[in-house]
Amino acid sequence: MRRLIYSFGVSLDGYIADRDGNIDWTDPDEELHQFHNDRYREIEISLHGRRLYELMADYWPHIPDDATPIEREFAELWTQKPKVVFSRTLTEVHWNSRLVSENAVDEIRTLKAAGDGVMEVGGANLAASLMPHGLIDEYQLFVSPVVLGGGTPMFPPSDKRHGLRLVETRAFAPAVMLRYLAD
Repeated sequence: MRRLIYSFGVSLDGYIADRDGNIDWTDPDEELHQFHNDRYREIEISLHGRRLYELMADYWPHIPDDATPIEREFAELWTQKPKVVFSRTLTEVHWNSRLVSENAVDEIRTLKAAGDGVMEVGGANLAASLMPHGLIDEYQLFVSPVVLGGGTPMFPPSDKRHGLRLVETRAFAPAVMLRYLAD
């Protein structure tokens, strides 16, 4: 059975984007970016909600000429990585992506059962739809030293408690990684 990881940069007060949708406060330094590249290389399938897919698709396939080698490496990884995009409004996706517009829970159950590697989920709303079904196995929070005071929460309100067990911490200059396994 594939494991599913929910990983995101998050503010101290629990937001993944500010009120205007900006995530510039999550910019990684070289060490953290290389860590993300290495981690992403191990992912078999990347699951995206519409907003995250649009954000990534607008940037990574078209990185600027002055991009660093680490950024270029991630751009290549992202465009080549198999992706499943969950959206009821998009009509097409690109860069090794497949569009699913119905029942994310059933699709992800099928994907989990079809292998024994690792998948990641990106997008707070998509992750929130999976949490009540126990589909997320691991949570990786990259906590930045900023308080946003509002925006998109990493964990939207839930009807039930979700127990987690801390299994790893790691400090980077711009953020601290907290890695949890679901109970």
